[in-house]
Amino acid sequence: MTELISAVLVANRGEIACRVFRTCRDLGIATVAVHSDPDADALHVREADAAVRLPGATPAETYLRGDLIVVAALAAGADAVHPGYGFLSENADFARAVTEAGLVWIGPPPAAIEAMASKTRAKELLGVAPLDAAALTEADLPVLVKAAAGGGGRGMRIVRELSVLEGELKAASAEALSAFGDGEVFVEPYVEDGRHVEVQVLADTHGTVWTLGTRDCSLQRRHQKVIEEAPAPGLPDALVEELYARSAVAAKAVGYVGAGTVEFLVADGRAHFLEMNTRLQVEHPVTEEVHGLDLVALQLAVAEGRPLPPEPPAPRGGHAVEARLYAEDPAGGWTPQTGVLHAVEFPAGPGLRVDTGYASGDTVGVHYDAMLAKVVAHAPTRAEAVRKLARALEQARLHGPATNRDLLVASLRHPDFADPARLGTGFYDRHLDALTAAPRAEASVEQAAVAAALAEAAANAGRFGGGWRNVRSQDEVKTYEGAGGAYQVRYRPTRTGGHEVTAPEGVTVVSATPHRVRLEVASVVRDFEVTRYPGGVVHVGPHRLTARPRFTDPTESRAPGSLLAPMPGTVVRIAEGLAAGARVEAGQPLLWLEAMKMEHRVVAPASGTLTALHAAPGRQVEVGALLAVVQPAPVPTEAQEDPTP
Repeated sequence: MTELISAVLVANRGEIACRVFRTCRDLGIATVAVHSDPDADALHVREADAAVRLPGATPAETYLRGDLIVVAALAAGADAVHPGYGFLSENADFARAVTEAGLVWIGPPPAAIEAMASKTRAKELLGVAPLDAAALTEADLPVLVKAAAGGGGRGMRIVRELSVLEGELKAASAEALSAFGDGEVFVEPYVEDGRHVEVQVLADTHGTVWTLGTRDCSLQRRHQKVIEEAPAPGLPDALVEELYARSAVAAKAVGYVGAGTVEFLVADGRAHFLEMNTRLQVEHPVTEEVHGLDLVALQLAVAEGRPLPPEPPAPRGGHAVEARLYAEDPAGGWTPQTGVLHAVEFPAGPGLRVDTGYASGDTVGVHYDAMLAKVVAHAPTRAEAVRKLARALEQARLHGPATNRDLLVASLRHPDFADPARLGTGFYDRHLDALTAAPRAEASVEQAAVAAALAEAAANAGRFGGGWRNVRSQDEVKTYEGAGGAYQVRYRPTRTGGHEVTAPEGVTVVSATPHRVRLEVASVVRDFEVTRYPGGVVHVGPHRLTARPRFTDPTESRAPGSLLAPMPGTVVRIAEGLAAGARVEAGQPLLWLEAMKMEHRVVAPASGTLTALHAAPGRQVEVGALLAVVQPAPVPTEAQEDPTP
């Protein structure tokens, strides 16, 4: 049996580092953080007992440098390393380097990582052979290109036409190399709209393997999970037992030790093996909530050589649902968002849990994943857990970059999510447009715009004076951009020093201060908390609004067809042979940006001529930077189409 662990270094960042530190504190174990330069003041650094700098900004310079992390652990006096998830968590060479340095590795043996962390080798081990990319025919389509060494949707592409296969293989390999340090990719059949179901396993060094229930992770964007739950609802008992048995076989086949996850795609009553993740998963909290266990504490116990009981304790029951809150724009191609998180606060209550790597005042940067938090609800039934989670997300104070909060709430309340028989990985393919297209005159946003205008009026009155006049003046007009479009508010001062709203109709002002407004609409009175930030951004409850300026700045105008950077990032490559003067077609990829470890294509908005190309490989760009200009081709007139008399 290994001596008791006294100090743990987490070779990771963000919410997983904070999560491990929380358990270590509960167990009386000291903690050490590592950090890149952008993360010098990150929450996980502030929560650790000690921290070691990894010079640089990108993952390749910092969190993927196993040699630097081992040196950091030794320098800080740690006696164990927890890899978290992502980065080096499934890197067998890193695991060996940790143990060779005399440190305890809180994870599976390197041989097990090598057997399962490479998806190609894992499939071969379980008798599932990848497809031969060179021998594919149209009959084999669609197929999925996947990174052999990674996860989280990185290095993954759906291919529906053979003509694009070679390009997608190259793109997936480049993305995998950037994210995981390994560019190996493979091809497998793509199962349309199956359910993504997984089994949590935990094994000790004495041959005991636990299977700790199922999870459903079918709601995904870009092959990255968005909403997860435990147990997976609506599965036949026989299929669940099959999943348990196959997961235990996979773990025992490689002499697995520690926490891991075996993933399947379930379709037409059959379970197709996907992969085994040889690490803790982002979605592990839903299993913890249902089973009443701390998986990190169990990882530490296993790493110390302590045996697990022959059978896991009986689960406490109920249902748990987790939503991943991202700084991103779902309606804009899931574009990552950056900036200062002025406020990030979540409601507290029974059955609610938040795992986060951010606090109010932190900054979301461009180098790492844009996940802000995991919000988890546990309740006696699935319906109750879903309702609790949706309400908690609505009540969260999230001031700063745009998030996917509204999409999460709408997803949780969608009929297809309520019915397990209609769950599938194609959920957002089917419903994204409807979920992100808010009604033009959504009442709650409209009222939020009124509150924003009146709060500003109250603030201005306090600074500049003013009020009612004998000669009635023109209405004040304010316009805000919000969910669903633009919202115009008209109001004027009253004799009593307040304000009267003239548009939208039916709104009565009860009271207004610079930070809180009370409105009455159809006999219902509601309070609105209003917070204003530079740049015209206003947060009113859960709504994020942007004040439209009265006058536009002519210096900010752009030529028609200008392509602007949708997020800050790095230009990783330009389409082959592309140069100013080239003819381009609508939707044609012109260049690729990398931000937060994901590649984003920038495509031609219309068919025409590329008149300017300002982007170059390796160039870092800010959001809104001019990348290229496409001059649309003129639309042929009827006479041009048929020149005959």
